[in-house]
Parts: sequence; C-alpha cells; structure tokens
Amino acid sequence: MKSIQVVQLAVAALIVAVSMNAWPQPGQTASAPGASAMGASGATAPTGRKADRALRRKVYAAIGKQKEISAGNISVTAKDGAVTLNGTVTDASQIDKVAEIAKGVPGVISVTSKLTVKKPLGGM
Repeated sequence: MKSIQVVQLAVAALIVAVSMNAWPQPGQTASAPGASAMGASGATAPTGRKADRALRRKVYAAIGKQKEISAGNISVTAKDGAVTLNGTVTDASQIDKVAEIAKGVPGVISVTSKLTVKKPLGGM
C-alpha cells in the first residue's frame, strides 16, 4: 500500500513539474515567473506579423519583376523567414525559377514550393 502512494506522489510531482514548464502558444513569448500578463501579451506578436507581411510583399515584388512568370496565380506565405509558394505556373521550368527568385530575397531563410503546372486556357 505504501509503494502505491509513493508512485502516485511521484507521478503527481512529475505532472506539476511538466505543467510549470509548458511551451508558449505560437505568436506568444514565454514570460518569466511573476511577469505581468500585460507585458507579455502583445508587444512582440505584431512585429513578427509585420515582418512576415513585409517579406511576403518583397517576394511578390521579386516574382512580379519577371515578365515570363505570371505571379497572379502564385500565393506567398511567410513565417519567420520561411516562405511557402502555392499556386500554378504555366511551365514546369518556372517552378524552380520562382523558388530561386524567392531564395534570393533578403530575409528569406527557406523556401517550400508547392507550385504545380497548369497550362493556360486557349492553347491546344
């Protein structure tokens, strides 16, 4: 009977220790014990989103400068320097070209291309 209580106490202590060391939610920073919730609630999150939006615009602009690529069918998402390309291009060779253009934009750390080829309508 005593050993069961010891095991239960050890498990309870482990649960408490793990819960005190919980990971912060995405977009939030971990706060030190005793820090106010107001101080940790939103000062850094908008900056990250603003930086992501600015990087996204830079990648769009770089792709848009290429006359042979239709950037209207490409969507760009950015998160902390990681860029994901979605959408369609008209030629398979453009997939690698768009990825290389995105990699050349300052601030881009990695590029994930989910682009596919779709032939334009009207061509036979």
